[in-house]
Amino acid sequence: MDETPLIMVEDADTLASICEHLHQQAVIGVDTESDSMHHYREKVCLIQISDSARDYIIDPLAIEDISALGPVLADPAVVKVLHGADYDVVCLKRDFDFNLRGIFDTMIAAQFLGLPKVGLADLIERFFGVHIDKKYQTHDWAMRPLQPEHVDYARGDTHFLIALREVLSLKLERKGRAHIVAEECALVEQREWRQRSEVNAWMHMKGVRRMDETSQRVLRQLHNLRDDRAQAMDRPPYKVFPDQIMTRLAVRRPTTLDGLHQLGRPRSSMFRRYGEAMLEAVKAGLEDASPLPEPPPRKKSGTRSLFGTRETERFAGLLKEWRAKVRKRDQVPLVLVASNAQLKAIAGVRPQTLDQLREIDEIRGWQVTLYGEEILEQVHRFEETVEATRSRSGKTSRKRRKRRRKES
Repeated sequence: MDETPLIMVEDADTLASICEHLHQQAVIGVDTESDSMHHYREKVCLIQISDSARDYIIDPLAIEDISALGPVLADPAVVKVLHGADYDVVCLKRDFDFNLRGIFDTMIAAQFLGLPKVGLADLIERFFGVHIDKKYQTHDWAMRPLQPEHVDYARGDTHFLIALREVLSLKLERKGRAHIVAEECALVEQREWRQRSEVNAWMHMKGVRRMDETSQRVLRQLHNLRDDRAQAMDRPPYKVFPDQIMTRLAVRRPTTLDGLHQLGRPRSSMFRRYGEAMLEAVKAGLEDASPLPEPPPRKKSGTRSLFGTRETERFAGLLKEWRAKVRKRDQVPLVLVASNAQLKAIAGVRPQTLDQLREIDEIRGWQVTLYGEEILEQVHRFEETVEATRSRSGKTSRKRRKRRRKES
């Protein structure tokens, strides 16, 4: 890596020049660094790119307009190699309205090869014998100026990606799985950033639906307190005080510092810093008589089941047994058969044809090709079992009714 030229891109003219060059490349490595663990609103702080000869670090905090990069990222003719691309795809759409096309995700490739460790540092060490230190993984990338060690860390995330793609692609071709990874990567390209409304965001917290109305009003006040403090301090809300503390306060509703300290470590700096404000928020919630918002709709878990919960869970369990046999028979990783969510979707629909199987949102085309007929056979067997059980149950019921009539 020391012998590879590094180009720092900190102005619009340099960006325009390198984008023209990058657009002529067949393959580039791409990564981003953000500051989600350090600031109230997350943002992309660095964009790292490597081609076959150079590493580039683009500083979007120093360049007012980086739209010149958009056409390069959107051109499927330029293969973009990323590791764990879904996060980068979402962040680049959110901050710059960039769309990535032509993605090759090295993490997905490693998963479908069944490699024991699929982290980027693990793969680099496995195939190139280079140890990557991840100590700056949680660094505040909004800090400037960038220090040499931070620059070295950032460029290391893309420097090996093109070579890694070559190694993994060869292995995928040999195993006949390249088309599977291509389909999975195409799905990653479609990921969208969905902004959750900040109004009544507390309604999405775990356990809210089980709370009584008084606790919900207290929680609303505590959430507003935390959000105000987080914005003022420019910190992630969870670093002010965590959700778990808020829900405990909302349920217990302490009115004194002694009662507050019983919910956590008595000498906690969090209680020393925010204790009085927390108690004020609890009091405000107890006095609050304003109406509560309607609870948000429950998150959809995927394809809607057409059958009863008990039967669906029973069939999903049988499908897991089938998956285990397939994995042993074909010597393939779990991801190369079906996930638990996919098996549950199949169990809930019980497709009768390959076309019906394809229509299930969670199912991929490659799964229909590889295992479609076997899945339909599992559906057929299960329905035969269900029908036989119902038939026996019906006969037993008729015998009981006949016996009762005789006895009467």
